[in-house]
Amino acid sequence: MGWLDEGALFNQITAFLAEDLGRGDITTQACIKRNQNARGRFIAKEPMTVAGLEAAEAVFATIDSQQQLEAFVSDGEQVEAGKVIARTNGFADVLLAGERLALNLLQRLSGIATLTRTYVEAVEGTNAAVVDTRKTVPGLRMLEKYAVQAGGGRNHRFGLDDGVLIKDNHVALAGGVGAAVKRAKEAVGHLHKIEVEVSTERDLREAIEEGADILLLDNLTPEETARLVQIARERAPGVLLESSGGITLANVRAYAEAGVDLISVGALTHSARALDISFKIQPG
Repeated sequence: MGWLDEGALFNQITAFLAEDLGRGDITTQACIKRNQNARGRFIAKEPMTVAGLEAAEAVFATIDSQQQLEAFVSDGEQVEAGKVIARTNGFADVLLAGERLALNLLQRLSGIATLTRTYVEAVEGTNAAVVDTRKTVPGLRMLEKYAVQAGGGRNHRFGLDDGVLIKDNHVALAGGVGAAVKRAKEAVGHLHKIEVEVSTERDLREAIEEGADILLLDNLTPEETARLVQIARERAPGVLLESSGGITLANVRAYAEAGVDLISVGALTHSARALDISFKIQPG
């Protein structure tokens, strides 16, 4: 399981709360007595892999530093409908003010973790790992990539400063795969690996000849992928191979069985459905 940068998390939560609370929760201020105690429970309304409990706790703790969340499951744990995920006790105005944001994060992140788990299970028994992409909601990348890990997936690069990935537009501007890889190897330090997107045998051979460390086989069929995998393994047994583009639950296993090491799936973050979780509050 990965970890969250606590400072970055609280900074994000503070910004999210500012957007939602504005100058204050006028509905709660109008009808709830000040310092009234309450207790709340997060309940899964459908089967899911849970993710986002730390983020949910941070919501309430940002409003009231004494507020804590008692979790009955861990992030990454699969639960059935009706399961009480966590509970919290405190001031009613704190619970009401943080309710929507905490739910938004839990529902979104659990949706990502659950979808990721489905993909991971689909390739079980192969040597392929399911990884995410940079196709995340702006401002939520850290949390969404954490949710992928909670679902059993792995993280690809976090941002543009995190690794060299030469894609088709770089290739077009650099004058070809070989030229792009050669320039990259001359420009970056020895600690950086070079990944390059290829879609033809010619591109693959050029990339290998110039010393690319990772080959991204993009927008190919499983059959085309298997053929290029075989060529790559023969010419550079140590090269890492990744499939991307058009990956779905219906075909992800076929790509895994084609022999790649990694399968990057943008849908993990850009198409995950928010799951149904409720937050029920009662007088304390």
